[in-house]
Amino acid sequence: MKATAIDPSVVDADGVYRKEGPARVFVNEKDAMAAIKQGYIQAGDVLVLTGVGPMGTGMEETYQITGALKHLPFGKDVALLTDARFSGVSTGACIGHIGPEGLAGGPIGKILDGDMIRIQIDCRRNEGSVDFIGEGHRRFTAEEGQQILAARATRKDLAPNAALPGDTRLWAALQLASGGIWAGCVYDAEQIAAVLKAGPAGLKTSAK
Repeated sequence: MKATAIDPSVVDADGVYRKEGPARVFVNEKDAMAAIKQGYIQAGDVLVLTGVGPMGTGMEETYQITGALKHLPFGKDVALLTDARFSGVSTGACIGHIGPEGLAGGPIGKILDGDMIRIQIDCRRNEGSVDFIGEGHRRFTAEEGQQILAARATRKDLAPNAALPGDTRLWAALQLASGGIWAGCVYDAEQIAAVLKAGPAGLKTSAK
């Protein structure tokens, strides 16, 4: 989570950023950018970009999106959730490296357009949470949301980029075996060795 991207004006007096908004879900940056340009993204939305982690695109940098939000008059009121990465210019609450990534069966790959998302970030304690708390007009607890997501199938429109090189696919597999993309580019060699020794069952376990 990039704390410095959060505008101080949207942080409460106790140092906590609180946001509840509908998910606007995209499975590639091109469609997300088109939605921003066409005015589909509004203040209060939670922009979700999934399927663009290591297994999808090699974990692309979402600069186009974060840069566009930076220049929108209401950009500070839009949050970004992604299994990709970001750096440089960004605004709003930018939460990346979310894992397990969508293509590994992670919750971010099960979010649907319009789902209600709650984000709370304590900027002083560097603690936070992202919860799925509603669908349609129905609201529920974060715990109920976890159960609903666990029962949902991964979105059918998620797929690896057809042009993904072989070495990138291998890197993505190592990331997954190492514990997931939240570790960034740092590998746990012992974990990878253990997963390879355990075979397919070990890889499934590492994705949970």
